[in-house]
Amino acid sequence: MFDVLSRIVRTGILTEPSASPSIEALQKDIWGILGRALTIRQVDAGSCNACELEIQALNNPYYNLEGMGIKFVASPRHADMLLVTGPVSVNMEEALKRTYDAVPDPKLVVAVGDCGACGGVFGTSYASRGAVANVIPVNHTITGCPPGPAAILKGIFEAVRSTFSGVHR
Repeated sequence: MFDVLSRIVRTGILTEPSASPSIEALQKDIWGILGRALTIRQVDAGSCNACELEIQALNNPYYNLEGMGIKFVASPRHADMLLVTGPVSVNMEEALKRTYDAVPDPKLVVAVGDCGACGGVFGTSYASRGAVANVIPVNHTITGCPPGPAAILKGIFEAVRSTFSGVHR
């Protein structure tokens, strides 16, 4: 036991520096653009859940999404942004359209992952409508299979800056 503890003290901290920009700068950006926290409604339109795992990683202490002023909400009526993953399955098409309609204007839609961006390996078939843009308007896409948490965070901020700059709600 003491051997392990002494090795820890000698070695020091070996973790990597955070891949996300400084929390203070991101909070300032969000509050400057929106005047409040960014609220996101995440929709799984038929994915394999790999993108959901990466999105969930944004809530861990390493990325600290809520500390940056971003919150996930249960109701689309309270959301500024829809974060949609997966190719849109035929069974989820109507639900996705209703969710999109329930988000108040100005709304922002971000398609996450290759499946959300172009249909991925599933493409368009009898069971899949393919890309999210085939069903609802998309403002920004984040490619990758799955994209990492840092890429998702970067994509969220690019979408917010390009869409909400100059708009105060």
